[in-house]
Amino acid sequence: MVNIQNLFDDAKCFQTVRDLRWPDGVLCPSCGSTAVVKNGRDDTQPDRQRYECRSCRKRFDDLTGTVFAGHHQPLRTWIACLYLMGLNLSGLQIARELGIDKSDARAMLTTLRQGIVDRTPPESLSGEVECDEVYVVAGHKGHPEAVQKKGGMADDDA
Repeated sequence: MVNIQNLFDDAKCFQTVRDLRWPDGVLCPSCGSTAVVKNGRDDTQPDRQRYECRSCRKRFDDLTGTVFAGHHQPLRTWIACLYLMGLNLSGLQIARELGIDKSDARAMLTTLRQGIVDRTPPESLSGEVECDEVYVVAGHKGHPEAVQKKGGMADDDA
């Protein structure tokens, strides 16, 4: 069996995160300054770039302030998990595909879903708002008097 994580390149995963996070250049997550310089690499993940802000003097890296930060799974596992989520696989299937424990997969899925929810911009409506094709479920649960017995209508009509 092929491990899907082996199809992902660490360097490309980190470059993709950088490109999506900072399309106009690296910004300090603490103060928002563009006065940022590269400051080495991570010891355990050599493709993970470190930075230092010249304005506030704080240090950060590619994953600081993201849902990927502070977890023991490598970035390629998170990216593979996102891909498999897009295929609508179950948590158990994702755990099997990634070769990780199902509790780790469940935690990753929860974190990724919450990250998506947190980044969803608030909807703002203005002006005249119309709604068409409203579907209303009309049930009688809790109102047994509204439900007639089978054939009850036929007896009244006869």
